[in-house]
Amino acid sequence: QVQLVESGGGLVQAGGSLRLSCAASGRTVSYRAMGWFRQAPGKEREFVAATSWSGGSTSYADSVKGRFTISRDNAKNAVYLQMNNLNHEDTAVYYCGLGRSANDVGADLSQYADWGQGTQVTVSS
Repeated sequence: QVQLVESGGGLVQAGGSLRLSCAASGRTVSYRAMGWFRQAPGKEREFVAATSWSGGSTSYADSVKGRFTISRDNAKNAVYLQMNNLNHEDTAVYYCGLGRSANDVGADLSQYADWGQGTQVTVSS
């Protein structure tokens, strides 16, 4: 059993920053890619960013490139999402996902086996 717990969400003004964290515990999460997705009201869950097990390979949605940075600390079984220059369109519930493989940093939901409960990010204009 894997548990993923997101934190760091909140209310921020447009142009501001937030740093999301995801802590993994339970069954080993070693050698697994991790990713962030988000879901806005009335919309489908969409890919934000992903990182390979080593952190050597990352990918981002076009909408967040240059503004968001994904990183991980394997000693802490944690993954982070630094979000800068936030805008209203970033408002959503953000979910952490544990990949099915070590190096696949794809954007397909089916590539992720476990999910956290999500953390709300609200950007006011």
